Amino acid sequence: MRVPSLPRPRSLAGQLFAVQAVLIALVVAGYALFTYVSDRQQAEDAAVRQVTAVARSIADAPSVRAAIHTSDPSAVLQPYALQVTRDADVDFVTIMNTDGIRWTHPDPKQIGRRFLGRIGPAVHGHTFTETYTGTLGPSVRAVTPVEDNGRVVGLVSAGIKVEEISARVRGQVTALLGVAGGTLLLGAVGTYVINARLRRHTHGMNAAELSRMHDYHQAALHAVREGLLMLDGQYRVALINDGGRELLGVGAEEDVVGRSVADLGLPGPLTGALLSSEPRVDEVHLTATRVLVVNTSPVSGGERRGSVATLRDVTELLALTGELDSERGFTQALRSQAHEAANRLHTVVSLIELGRAEEAVAFATAELELAQALTDQVVAAVREPVLAALLLGKTAQANERGVELVVSADSRLDDGLLPEELSSRDLVTILGNLIDNAVDAAQGSAGARVTVTAYAADDEVVLRVHDTGPGVDPAHADLVFQRGFTTKPAGPGGRGLGLALVRQAVARHEGTLTVTESGRNGADGEGGAVFEVRLPTRAASPVPGGDAV
Repeated sequence: MRVPSLPRPRSLAGQLFAVQAVLIALVVAGYALFTYVSDRQQAEDAAVRQVTAVARSIADAPSVRAAIHTSDPSAVLQPYALQVTRDADVDFVTIMNTDGIRWTHPDPKQIGRRFLGRIGPAVHGHTFTETYTGTLGPSVRAVTPVEDNGRVVGLVSAGIKVEEISARVRGQVTALLGVAGGTLLLGAVGTYVINARLRRHTHGMNAAELSRMHDYHQAALHAVREGLLMLDGQYRVALINDGGRELLGVGAEEDVVGRSVADLGLPGPLTGALLSSEPRVDEVHLTATRVLVVNTSPVSGGERRGSVATLRDVTELLALTGELDSERGFTQALRSQAHEAANRLHTVVSLIELGRAEEAVAFATAELELAQALTDQVVAAVREPVLAALLLGKTAQANERGVELVVSADSRLDDGLLPEELSSRDLVTILGNLIDNAVDAAQGSAGARVTVTAYAADDEVVLRVHDTGPGVDPAHADLVFQRGFTTKPAGPGGRGLGLALVRQAVARHEGTLTVTESGRNGADGEGGAVFEVRLPTRAASPVPGGDAV
C-alpha cells in the first residue's frame, strides 16, 4: 500500500507573499470602511448645511413675504418653490403657514394638507434641522420661520432625501474601492516581484528547510578539522570556522568577522594568496608556527561576491616527509656502502687467494680505521645523539654526491646541554636543511666541502654551516629565507622551502638566523656562504659589577 506523501510546506517566499497580500487587503478594507463612515457623516453634515442655507434664503426673500399676504399664496409660491428645488439641488421645498398647512409641495396633491414633522421651534422664531420620514420618505430637513416686522408669518422647510445622501456616499465609496483595488493589485504585483527575487535567493526553500540547513552548516563548520575562511567582495572576513582560527593563530575570543584580511597580521605571501582574485591550488605557505596548504576559489554568480579559502595543516606531514627523505638518503648511502663494501670484500678475498694475506689484512684494516675515524670525529665533537646521527647520515649522503662534509674542531655539543623546549625534530629541521642547502651549493665546485660547527655557549646554541659554493648575493640575503626563492632549477618536488622552514623553526625559538659571504666574516677564504643560527637556551645571568650578558 502506497503511503501518500505529505504536502510540502510553502516556501518562505510564498509565506511572505501571502502574509503581505493579506496585510494589504486588511489595510485597504479598513481604510475603505473608515472612509465610508467618514464620508457618510460628512455627506449628512453637508446636506444639513445645504438645506439650512436654502430654507433661510427662501425665508428672507421679499417676494415670499409678499406672496404670503395674498389671498392665494400657493398660486405664486408653488412655481417659485419648484424652481428653487431644481436650482438648489434639493428634493423638496415646502412653504406653509404657522399652523403647518402646506402652500407648496413637489406633489400638488399634498398642497393644503398638514406638514409632517415638527414645526414648534420655527413657530417661535428658531431654525432647526431634523431627520424625518415624510411623504417622500426619510429626509434631512431644515425648518425656518418667515418673519415680517418681527412677527412669524410663515414657515419654510427644505430637505434632501436620505437615499440621495446614501447614493452620493455610494458613488464616493465605489470610486474609493476602485482606487483601493488598483492599490491592492499594484501591491500584490510588487510583493510577487519581490518575493520571486527572494525565492531565487533562497532557492525556493521554506523556513524549516533554511533553519535545518543553518543547523547543518554550523555543525559542519565546527566538525571540519580543516580551516575554512570565507571572504566577501571587499576581502573582508565573512566567516571563519574553529579550524581556521587555530591555523591562522586567531583567538576564539577575537572578533575578526568584518575585518579585512590585510588587517589580520598574516605573513605577506599568505595575505597575497587570500587577496588574489585568481584561484590558488595547493599552494604551500608558512605562518609563524605552521606550514599550510592553501586553496582558494571565487564565489560564482556574475559580479565578484567573494571567495572561499581552505587551509590544511601539513606541518607534521612535512616534518615526516623530511625525516622520510633523510631515511631514504640513509638507505641509499647504506646501499652504496654495501656495494662498496662488497667490492672491498672481493678485493680482500682475491688478495688472500693470491697468497697476499698481509696485504689483505692491511687493506681491510685501513678501511675499518677510516670509517671508525669518521665516527670518532663526529661523536667526539657532537655527543648529542640526534645531531650525531644526523651528521653521520648527512656525511654519507654528501660523499655520495662528491661533497666532503667536515665537522670543525670548534664543535662541542655534549649530551644533555640542550634545553627541553628545543626538540630534536626542530634541530633536525634546522641543521638538516642547512646542510642540504650547503651540499646543493657546494656540489660541482672545486674542492667541494661543507663545514659544520656546532657548540653551546653559556646562554645559546650556535649552529654554523659553511659551504664552498658560489655564495649568496648580498642583495638576496633576506630573500633566500622566503618560501619559493631559489637560484637552482626546480626539481620534481620543488625548491625554496627548506630555508623558509629553518627560519620558521628559529623564529619559534626566538633565535637568530644570518647568512654572510665567507670572505666577509674572516673564514678560510674558500668562498661560499656561511649560515649561522643562534638559539637561546636560557636568560643571561647578571655579572657582578657589570652588565648582563
